[in-house]
Amino acid sequence: MKRILLAALLLLPLLAQSKMLTDSLGREVDVPENPQRLVIGESRMIYTLALVETGNPAKRVVGWPADLRNLDRQTWDRYVKAFPEIANITQIGNSNFSQLNVEKVIALQPDLVILPVYARTPPNNSQLMQQLAAAHIPVLFLDFRVDPLKNTVASLTTLGKALNDEAKTERFIAFYQQHMQRIRERLASYQGARPKVMLQLHLGKKAECCTTVAHGNLADLIAFAGGDNIAAGRFPAVFGQLNPEAVIAANPDIYIATGSASPAESDFLQLGPQVSADAARSTFLHALTQDSTVAALPAVQQQRAYAFWQNFYMSPWHLLAVEFFAKTFHPDLFHDLSPDETLKEMSQQFLPLPETGTYWTHN
Repeated sequence: MKRILLAALLLLPLLAQSKMLTDSLGREVDVPENPQRLVIGESRMIYTLALVETGNPAKRVVGWPADLRNLDRQTWDRYVKAFPEIANITQIGNSNFSQLNVEKVIALQPDLVILPVYARTPPNNSQLMQQLAAAHIPVLFLDFRVDPLKNTVASLTTLGKALNDEAKTERFIAFYQQHMQRIRERLASYQGARPKVMLQLHLGKKAECCTTVAHGNLADLIAFAGGDNIAAGRFPAVFGQLNPEAVIAANPDIYIATGSASPAESDFLQLGPQVSADAARSTFLHALTQDSTVAALPAVQQQRAYAFWQNFYMSPWHLLAVEFFAKTFHPDLFHDLSPDETLKEMSQQFLPLPETGTYWTHN
């Protein structure tokens, strides 16, 4: 009996070295107790890691794609300057996890891989997943963008538990829920009209008008904030096109664009952590004149055109987009709401670097 008891006691540390977590796909995943070598499916996950980790948000990351460097050079430059070791993280693909080099991933010997949920990717059937499973590398899927209203809090909870960052994560979850609940409660008793909203993604960077979102993602955030999206029900996919005639016929009350160009890209809508308020507004005004369909909209001509940072859509930072939407759609109802103040609070309470850029503007 003593021998059995001793064997059981010896096994306890081994059993404590992992934990079972549920990811956004409902998968039960056995995760190491304190993973130190992460591979992540997109480097722009740094936005989320910065909210839950302390110090360098990529301190455990050993491999990631190049999307942060390629698609958000402003954030890349800021974080590399603050934490130079980030520049040495192994690149394992270009823009997203569907293009990851699985041999490179396995060679990095990660103890955990974290991948985003995409609208069109069947992850459980992919060759990537099969090879990682064969190599006994656990994979967590987290969702902050396909169904952000449903999955953000659960995904944050799972991430915090996976990285043993539960205390800071729970503090941010409370912050997030408090801000979202204020908008939810006010609109629940609101009986007034909802403005018709036109959202155009990547203003000035697409040849044709107009790339937008019909459901899920930013479309859900528009509805949550009290807007009536003119693209709702127009096409089955999350993202798609509205032709110029449809946009003009809809005659939206409010026009909103997204952009993320850096100060070095003078021909495009500049928004982000290194952009001044003056540069954001002047480049927005210029971009509006370059699209004949948009320029013809009464909403634009009557100075009811707005723009916000494109990258809000893929992390819990979408809280700021929701506040921006609510303030824009219902300025009287949300007269005391300040996305600028919320960003300041986020920066002071959670982020390793102070936020001093411009994330929204208007005409």
